[in-house]
Amino acid sequence: MTTFEREPGQLFVGGQWREAADGARTEVVDPSRGRVVTTVAEAGPADVDAAVRAAREAFDDGAWSGLSGRERGRALHRVARLIRENADELAALESLDVGKPITLCGAVDVTNAANDYEYFANLAQSQDGALRDTPLNALAYTRREPLGVVAAITPFNFPLILAGSKLGPALAAGNTVVHKPADETPLSALYMARLLQEAGVPDGVVNVVTGSGPVAGEALLRHRGVDKIAFTGSTAIGRHVASVAGEALKPVTMELGGNAARIVFEDADLEKAVGAVIKGFVFNTGQFCMGGPRLLVARSAYPTLLGILAEAVPGVPVGDPRDPATVIGPMAAEKHLKKVEEYVALARKEGARIVCGGERLDLDGGYYYKPTVIADLSNDSRVVQEEIFGPVLTVQPFDDEDEAVALANSTPYGLASGVQTGNLARAHRVADRLQAGIVWVNDWAMLDPAVPFGGVKDSGYGREYGPEALDGYTKVKSVVVSLD
Repeated sequence: MTTFEREPGQLFVGGQWREAADGARTEVVDPSRGRVVTTVAEAGPADVDAAVRAAREAFDDGAWSGLSGRERGRALHRVARLIRENADELAALESLDVGKPITLCGAVDVTNAANDYEYFANLAQSQDGALRDTPLNALAYTRREPLGVVAAITPFNFPLILAGSKLGPALAAGNTVVHKPADETPLSALYMARLLQEAGVPDGVVNVVTGSGPVAGEALLRHRGVDKIAFTGSTAIGRHVASVAGEALKPVTMELGGNAARIVFEDADLEKAVGAVIKGFVFNTGQFCMGGPRLLVARSAYPTLLGILAEAVPGVPVGDPRDPATVIGPMAAEKHLKKVEEYVALARKEGARIVCGGERLDLDGGYYYKPTVIADLSNDSRVVQEEIFGPVLTVQPFDDEDEAVALANSTPYGLASGVQTGNLARAHRVADRLQAGIVWVNDWAMLDPAVPFGGVKDSGYGREYGPEALDGYTKVKSVVVSLD
């Protein structure tokens, strides 16, 4: 039985599969061929309301929130085990839906999703309160309690991982969830609903509503039954999410856009630097908020590094994501491909030098774009300052450490940043000055559920991963008992 026969694109509400109230459905496209592969239910306000009500009922009856952290942890460990047991099918589904290379889906997406649930399963039983010493004639202590119903809204680029980074801590803390995946990439969310149920997560604790952001997403954001919003997406939509949450005084965690810079100093190992640089901008076809689309190079190494990139980047395998040798797959949707084309056209108009790439790749009708390196742009160019979200790297020289830091911090974003240097003191000094939620030294995209990440400036606020993530899904209650 295929995945589509088991989960025929229906909504998952209160432990049951169901069609949208008005019967609406939307197409899911394979970006490697530009063809429709299936359809899923398109939720409307009535469906979102049903999902939130199911989550509220499940929270209030205590079937999940009333369990001990240890019991919740056992269930989440079962989820991690089921992800690993179904790894091949999950990887194939994520590759089909997003256009990710199948090898990366297995090694990165599925592996990290299992690790997410496993990590938060271990944290579920460690949410201890604290005894507080006071001059009062009283016993004072704190408790950590779940918030209630969490709205988890996830993007198209890492559907499986970013769902786990929200559902993992939300469930570990005892909350219930309504998950709305991106309308372009809903398939792994539906598959995971079945695995969560199979793992023993009670009905109504996790609900999945597929549909558009303007309809299903907006209804979820504005629903009075939602106690917390966890959102990953663009900065523009993030501003709207924050505004809606602010009106209702709801807590929100937001991981938004990024435009990270990697600084390569003159004392860096260039061979290692090139590997980190290429990984930083081609990983997931550049559709990575924490990718490294801006390269800042010490002027003395600038021509050498450009020459190495000109030779190395065209050799990175681009092609069918089902081919194990593929490193760069298609863009996830045609609209994302067109956006990349517009930025490269703007770079040409501004007189930039296209070192390599700079055009579509005609392959099976898919949304492919050649990995592109651009030099000789001014720092105030939109191509440098804005988030392109595709396999495009801009390269700029700098003369000293102060200029490198100033250039790195010059955009509105602050999600990630990086340093390549052989000088340990410089690495720490520069990392301290970079305005970013995470800084990688001498590599890129080193991520683990134990290490928190999140943004500053226009890249959002709050943290995912690490014990810090649980802070966003719990509230602190103080209890003071008189001893008179």
